[in-house]
Amino acid sequence: MASGTQRNEAGRRGNAGPSADDSAAADGAGVVDATTAASATGDVTGDAARDATDAVAVAKASAPASSETVRVDSWIWSVRLMKTRSMAATACRGGHVRVNGERVKPAYAVRVGDEVRLRHADRERIVIVKRVIRKRVGPPVAAECYVDNSPPPPPREAVAPAGIRDRGTGRPTKRDRRELERLRGLGPPE
Repeated sequence: MASGTQRNEAGRRGNAGPSADDSAAADGAGVVDATTAASATGDVTGDAARDATDAVAVAKASAPASSETVRVDSWIWSVRLMKTRSMAATACRGGHVRVNGERVKPAYAVRVGDEVRLRHADRERIVIVKRVIRKRVGPPVAAECYVDNSPPPPPREAVAPAGIRDRGTGRPTKRDRRELERLRGLGPPE
């Protein structure tokens, strides 16, 4: 085995010793990357398909063994019902999360088949757990982990935007301000 100074000198000269590529070339076996091999065999799949299969594999790897459980706050975050785990834990502590009809703490264990009801952003989500995962996954994979029985979201109110002014018109005058307040219902009627 070479000492540290010998390795440093070899590195300065540009010769750090034989590499894996050199040994493969010496054996007569060339290094072929996966895309070249796939195109040679005719198995060319798109990047999206490859990413989706990778995501599914990651989700399956992060899934606990059968009949195992996961914390409810972690599961809610993992399947992207909430943006952060701390938000999910806060929702549990605030009584906004129910599992099978009862309020739960963040550490409650979720199993396959449980019904999770979650109130978030003025909407109630009702989901049935299909797969229990621990790590956050992409939206397509996350959607496979539950059955969504939520009511449709309420329609957006078609309200005309009040107070939008054209660019470059400058600061509103007193008359403009009064008109804006009248439109918003803040000022006295004329």
